[in-house]
Amino acid sequence: MSRKKKRARSQRKNEITKGIFTILEKEPSKSFNYKQIAAKLGITETKDRNDLIKRLGQLKASDRIVEVERGKFKKKPSLKTYLTGRIDVTTSGNAYVIVDNEERDDIFIPYNRLNRAFHGDSVEVFLKPRRNGKKPEGEISKVLERKKNSYVGTVDKQKTFAFVRPSDPKMYTDIFIPMEKLKKAEDGDKVLVNLGDWPKDAESPYGEVVQILGKPGEHNTEIHSILAEYGLPYEFPYEVEQFAKTLDTSIKASEIAKRRDMRKVLTFTIDPKDAKDFDDALSFQKLESGNYEIGVHIADVSHYVEPGTVLEDEAYERATSVYLVDRVVPMLPEILSNNACSLRPNEEKYTFSAIFEMDEKANLINQWFGRTVINSNERFAYEEAQHIIETGEGNIPKEISIRKGAYSVDADVVEATLTFDKLAKIMRKQRMDNGAISFDKIEVRFNLNAENEPQSVYFKEAKDANKLIEEFMLLANKKVAEFIGKQKKTFVYRIHDEPDEEKLMALNGVISRFGHSINLQDRKSINSSLNQLLQDVRGKKEQNLVDTLTIRSMSKAVYTTENIGHYGLGFEYYSHFTSPIRRYPDVMVHRLLQHYLDGGKQPKATLYEEKCKHSSDMELLAANAERDSVKYMQIKFMEDHKDQEFLGVISGVTEWGIYVEIIENKCEGMVRIRDIKDDYYIFDERQYAIVGERYKRMYQLGDEVYVMVKNTDLIKRHLDFSLIGKKE
Repeated sequence: MSRKKKRARSQRKNEITKGIFTILEKEPSKSFNYKQIAAKLGITETKDRNDLIKRLGQLKASDRIVEVERGKFKKKPSLKTYLTGRIDVTTSGNAYVIVDNEERDDIFIPYNRLNRAFHGDSVEVFLKPRRNGKKPEGEISKVLERKKNSYVGTVDKQKTFAFVRPSDPKMYTDIFIPMEKLKKAEDGDKVLVNLGDWPKDAESPYGEVVQILGKPGEHNTEIHSILAEYGLPYEFPYEVEQFAKTLDTSIKASEIAKRRDMRKVLTFTIDPKDAKDFDDALSFQKLESGNYEIGVHIADVSHYVEPGTVLEDEAYERATSVYLVDRVVPMLPEILSNNACSLRPNEEKYTFSAIFEMDEKANLINQWFGRTVINSNERFAYEEAQHIIETGEGNIPKEISIRKGAYSVDADVVEATLTFDKLAKIMRKQRMDNGAISFDKIEVRFNLNAENEPQSVYFKEAKDANKLIEEFMLLANKKVAEFIGKQKKTFVYRIHDEPDEEKLMALNGVISRFGHSINLQDRKSINSSLNQLLQDVRGKKEQNLVDTLTIRSMSKAVYTTENIGHYGLGFEYYSHFTSPIRRYPDVMVHRLLQHYLDGGKQPKATLYEEKCKHSSDMELLAANAERDSVKYMQIKFMEDHKDQEFLGVISGVTEWGIYVEIIENKCEGMVRIRDIKDDYYIFDERQYAIVGERYKRMYQLGDEVYVMVKNTDLIKRHLDFSLIGKKE
């Protein structure tokens, strides 16, 4: 063959090769046979087709393309250099990208390679080659979606412009505000600002003030700031309030006729003494068989909140009520949450009920679900119900009465309460025996004066009366979910996955410091030893720390249409049916249950899955806001105790200091490592400790130490301690 012909043949081969890759790379998810490739390349001659077939075989043999099925080829997947994920910015300024849908290490992003990505953003990241076995490192190449577009911060006003310094420690830049977008905010004001453009040549993003929250440090300013930081509203739009006021909340005979009438059955509520919305009640009557008929009656919110209304849209957007330390930010306007839907005594109310026939050993004989109408006979506080349980008598003393003074409860109410308690204890034991985990974490509460100043700290403790209500609510939630779940129909479940084994191993390492351990042999032994651990630490100095770390080792409970059961409760089916005044998923559950009871067809799961995801996200935001409000109030409480010495337990150890939780009030603050002057201390990650280089003195997780308040910062919500010394 002449040189000229060889060159032409080689050129043709290169053209065919280039053509093959152009087609396969253009649609990498598809596979093509030689006929399809030939058609796309315009090859019609037999000789050229043979060359194409031959070249496909050569490329396959050299592992440059893959044959996914006989005669069909596809581009070989290459090692990704661009990945997508969510960015987690640390307070140091560096960040990590948690990669989407891939089981791989998080990618480290140095602060100078963030390329204007903010904490929580969805990003594209360029993965750099690994060096010497180091962890993966990358650079943000594109911000795909901002997690949030508004920030709380403080105004720094200049002559012709202003900056807002964000309160969020993970927000590493201030925000430039043109004077015309300052909205009358003054220097030092705390504001909510929306992000705008970030021009290429600008050092800071542009923004606009949308709300003036007030002066930093003032109580309402800081509480409203907490809500604003999480995008949670603290008041209802005018049109929602007006719509709620137009609702007909009267009880009508025509509607009662459609429901099971329970108005003459003994019914009462048991709630916290300061509760304003009562969304659940229990009814009790003895049957001729000797069994009990117990009704779990839940406010019928779905009767008033109808799809397609502004009220429905607002309830969905909020998805949950938010319980801050000094107030409730409700999901529904007050006319519903505290009036029409609240199961107040001696008022007829529409309810959605789960009614159970049980024998004296808590065996379930029968069940019924449907809409009802009730008239609650009494309203009790937990303390009053607890007094009946402990004494067996109905004489409520003045000290715990929520009425004006001491009073007596009817004998039938006493009998009902004691029966509820007996059945609840049996059901609780059955749950524990079936692998449920008993979390009774201490909850910090404050006694506030009229100006919302904290006067003292107390701890919310779950006693028998609380557990009584809990068990019957759990029963209703479980049985409603089971009723629909076994029919394999679209439904809203509350699921809780099994804990991650690595987290449990890490927990074991920490609790071994206190002489505890978890048996990781199998699920039964894990659950049994977790319950034993939680029981063993009760009342001890390390209880709050161990409770918190144990909860963190668990998976998070979420809403979904895909049921996998609830690990923590030990239930195969579980949902949320019992609190529609304060949780949107319960409203969805009521609607779906009634839809199926009416013989309705199964709706598509995708719509409900999207609503479940939104509800889970909003629940997390609300929990974070609630935690921040407690932290704020703890710091406010400690402001008045700066000269007092406290005994605390080391609850965390980091490279920059130790966290100490005061035993008597659970307030947690930091002792910064640079403030401990008696030695140069180094963080020892393996021992959960800081160790002095010269004298080898060690401060370790779980040690008891004496501290004093050094600094309180309500605006940044920081509490700093001075270390006095270790308890000997």
